[in-house]
Amino acid sequence: MLGEDELTEIDPLSRNESASLTEGNAGPSRAIELKSIRRILSLILLMLLMIAFYFAKEVVLPLLMGTLLALTLSPVVRGLQKAGLPPAISATTLIFLIAVAIGGSILVMKGPISTWIDEAPGFENEVKAKLQTIASSLAVVKKASEQVENIAAGETDATVQKVAVQSPGFLTLAVSNVVSIGAAFLVTLVLALFLLASGDMFYIKLIDVFPRFGDKKRALRIVYGIERSVSRYLFLVTMINTGLGVVIGLEMWAIGMPKPLVWAVFACLVNFLPYIGPLLGVGLATLVALVSFDNLGHAALVPVVYLTTTSVEGQFLTPIILGRQLELNTVAVFVTVVFWGWLWGV
Repeated sequence: MLGEDELTEIDPLSRNESASLTEGNAGPSRAIELKSIRRILSLILLMLLMIAFYFAKEVVLPLLMGTLLALTLSPVVRGLQKAGLPPAISATTLIFLIAVAIGGSILVMKGPISTWIDEAPGFENEVKAKLQTIASSLAVVKKASEQVENIAAGETDATVQKVAVQSPGFLTLAVSNVVSIGAAFLVTLVLALFLLASGDMFYIKLIDVFPRFGDKKRALRIVYGIERSVSRYLFLVTMINTGLGVVIGLEMWAIGMPKPLVWAVFACLVNFLPYIGPLLGVGLATLVALVSFDNLGHAALVPVVYLTTTSVEGQFLTPIILGRQLELNTVAVFVTVVFWGWLWGV
């Protein structure tokens, strides 16, 4: 049999064919390597964006909220413009009404929340007194955990000084959070006002990027479609949450809970958070009920009513009203809420 070198000497074309076969085999491998590199670069870009969003929360979040608010109110402003009202006037009126609504909600909840904060140290004793059986079990567990900690710590040297970093007080944290939230709302409202008052100028600038007339029409149609979908969805969700707040307020009033108006506003606001909002409302309502009522059966009625109402709204009423717009994966929605809650807060 002839070797490869002898065969090449006999047929010089075999070397070219062998080289072409090698290059042909290298082509798919290079394509796979390029795809892998693109995926790695995309993952790195995604991680960098997450880091940027985390540190730029104070800037990006108000801008995003302002854009969503402008998308929600744009059809209203455009309809009023067709009726003869300039966009600047209609936008200013709508933003002013929203600011008044937010300010009114804060004034309604300010007094009761301040009272609850002042009375918070006494809540623990009252809850322990009414849940004595559960509290005794928790005390046993707490005592056992303290013993384990003491054993793990071992003997401590008396000459060693312990340094403890004192965290900011509750009042300091509350004031800083209120200031940051107020600044975010102000930026949101001002940005929404500018976007709404400009009318269609933003859309005109957007479609000017496309060279062909057909692409301009298609881009404008897509933008208007997104605007209508976002506006309709947020408007319907706001109406549903407002109705839920009214129902829960009436139920709390019928049960005898203090400050039913506060519970109405609170239920409306926290229900914008899927899954987490109703659970937060049930937990807070349970604590206040335990402190407000002497009878445990009466106190247990509050979370039952609250949870039943939010379950009926979330499982039946909202899907019926929104229809196909709510055909979302429940796990995906929950994971999304948890992720953005971790990244940007509630």
